[in-house]
Amino acid sequence: MLKGFRDFMMRGNVIDMAVGVVIGAAFTAVVTGFVSAFLTPLVGVVVGAAGDFSSYKFTVMDVTFPYGQFLNVLIAFVMTAAVLYFCVVLPVTKATARYLPKKPKVAKRPCPECLTEIPEAARRCSACTAHVEPLAYAPQR
Repeated sequence: MLKGFRDFMMRGNVIDMAVGVVIGAAFTAVVTGFVSAFLTPLVGVVVGAAGDFSSYKFTVMDVTFPYGQFLNVLIAFVMTAAVLYFCVVLPVTKATARYLPKKPKVAKRPCPECLTEIPEAARRCSACTAHVEPLAYAPQR
C-alpha cells in the first residue's frame, strides 16, 4: 500500500504540478506586491486620490453602495493582468517564436469520399481508407 503511494507521489507530473503551484503562489505575491507598491499609488497620483477608493460610496433611499471597494479590486485586477501580459506572456511568446520556430504546415485537401482533410501527397485517406490519387504537383517521396 505504501509502495503504491510512493510511486504515485514520485511520478513526474505530480511533482511538476506541485512545483508549479508553489512557484505560482510566489509569483502571485511578487506581482501583487508590485501592483500595490508602485502601480496603485501611480493611479492615485494621476486621479488625485491616494490610490485607495474604498471610501467612495453613494446612497439611494438609505441604502449605501460602496462602489469604491469594487473600483479598488477592478483597478488591481487590470493592473495585475497588464503586468503579467507585458512582463511574462509577451516575452515568453517572443522567445518561443524565436527559439522554437513552427514547423511548416502540410498542404491539405478534402478526401473525395468522406471529405476529411488529408495531405495533398496522400495516396489513401486515413479516415475512410479510400484510395486517393495524389495531386500532380504534390512532391513524391
